[in-house]
Amino acid sequence: MDTPLSTIAVVGLGTMGTGIADVLARAGREVIGIDVSEAAASRATAALEASTARAVSRERITEEERRNVLARFRTFTDLQAAAEADLVIEVVPESYEAKQEVFRALDAIVRPDTIIATGTNALSVTRLAAESQRPERVLGLHFFTPVQAMKLVEVVSSVLTAPQAVEAVTSLALDLGKEPVAVGDRPGFVADGLLFGYLNQAAAMYEAKYASREDIDAAMKLGCGLPMGPLELLDLVGIDTARTVLEAMYSTSGDRLHAPAPILKQLSEAGLTGRKAGRGFYTYEAPGSAAKVRDGLTPPEAATAGAGREVRSVGVAGSGTMASGIAEVFAKAGYDVVLAARSDEKAETAKARIAKSLARSVDKGRMTAEARDETLARITPAGTLDAFADVDLAVEAVAEDLAVKQQLFGTLDKVCKPGAVLATTTSSLPVVACARATSRPQDVIGMHFFNPAPAMKLVEIVRTVLTADDVHATVREVTAKIRKHPVDCGDRAGFIVNALLFPYLNNAVKMVEEHYASLDDIDAAMKLGGGYPMGPFELLDVVGLDVSLAIEQVLHREFREPGLAPAPLLEHLVAAGCLGRKTGRGFREYARR
Repeated sequence: MDTPLSTIAVVGLGTMGTGIADVLARAGREVIGIDVSEAAASRATAALEASTARAVSRERITEEERRNVLARFRTFTDLQAAAEADLVIEVVPESYEAKQEVFRALDAIVRPDTIIATGTNALSVTRLAAESQRPERVLGLHFFTPVQAMKLVEVVSSVLTAPQAVEAVTSLALDLGKEPVAVGDRPGFVADGLLFGYLNQAAAMYEAKYASREDIDAAMKLGCGLPMGPLELLDLVGIDTARTVLEAMYSTSGDRLHAPAPILKQLSEAGLTGRKAGRGFYTYEAPGSAAKVRDGLTPPEAATAGAGREVRSVGVAGSGTMASGIAEVFAKAGYDVVLAARSDEKAETAKARIAKSLARSVDKGRMTAEARDETLARITPAGTLDAFADVDLAVEAVAEDLAVKQQLFGTLDKVCKPGAVLATTTSSLPVVACARATSRPQDVIGMHFFNPAPAMKLVEIVRTVLTADDVHATVREVTAKIRKHPVDCGDRAGFIVNALLFPYLNNAVKMVEEHYASLDDIDAAMKLGGGYPMGPFELLDVVGLDVSLAIEQVLHREFREPGLAPAPLLEHLVAAGCLGRKTGRGFREYARR
């Protein structure tokens, strides 16, 4: 175990194996690439040649360094080539049979002190270790794709793994410039354990025809800042791989949210496994290509929603951060805005908040002083909803309380002129319940902005079974004019973003409850392994634990899935008044301002 890991064999030269070999060779290791397919070995060599050539052209390495990297990478089709390796990293297809065959063969080939690492992200490391004559030297070493860019490496120990083996591969990961996270042996580990449940729910959402693939992906990218949408990511990972991971997770957890969505089986058995096949949820230029091409499911270039109603003036009800942000967005886009609050003073305070926001934009060079003054001049503060008598679109952004919203819609029904569109910004309440508080439910729609409204590009447009077609068309047109990205969804709890985001956050809390991983390791895993801008616990503390709990309760009541029940730890923290940053303590403690 004390042998330096200077010669490393990579068994399986697919996308992951090739990426691992690339990183190892660049870090000065001698790399033995092994694949039964000569074509795969050739592709791996070509990929390393191409990536190092790009590095030279970008002046990241010299030509001499490139030649040295290429000289350190040798390929073979016989597993016997691993005989001289200090470490063997196995990344063959995700199947017990395939991996066990490799493990059994390696026993007769490698030295007694050679460490054997499996790159599995779903299968039991313990079960694989049991196939080896020396299980103490077996562990998991889970890289993330693209390996060259992703910093996270999960180091997975079984109950049999020797600490020295863990220390050796952890040191290697650090030498490679990665950030290793130590985890125990369970399907999915940390990052994939949280990620694949979310991907599965996105696939089920698409399969139910709740939203289009484009809208689901755009919603999660624009609403959560993710680098890829869930269906795009499934195509990249491989739909067959995702199905295997989920089957392993479900066999352990019994959680129906981990049971693979039927569409994953249908696509994988049809050979439509994603980018590698040229078709999955999307269609690609060629197998292995990242370039999407239009197909029969691609929405038309021009909107075909029909003509909407004319909107020249907008009323925004509310005086909080969201209301003032929405009013700012409409005023910037050239609409005359009435900003109504419960008193003249509150309305003036909300307008002052907008003035400060616009002043910051001027200071940062994002707008001129003249444009700021013109924008502010379009906003008229009012202390009563009576000021909405002539608006064409009324948008409420008051407290997330159904009784409060229904009372407000009853007032809007009396005040607003016939034909005015009435919109709610609710993130979790039923839009139809607001619509039924009026005598014109056909004019009511959901228009869910994200906070902060001036910066966030996404608007979820939520039509009920009663919403008129021209009302839907109106709101889509208006959303485009205010330079936001509209996504269509039906009137059910969570819409797109919250319905996918909050179960993921809830599962992260359960992971901590079960003492599987720490807050810091989980946050690091999702940022480094999933490309998330914030870890789940950072995000929970920002959103507010009380807000998060309320949304999770709504989702649980709507879908009745046991797996959606809020984690007891979250309930306990809320009961204790630990609500996140706003109270100075949530999952972490914060300095009081």
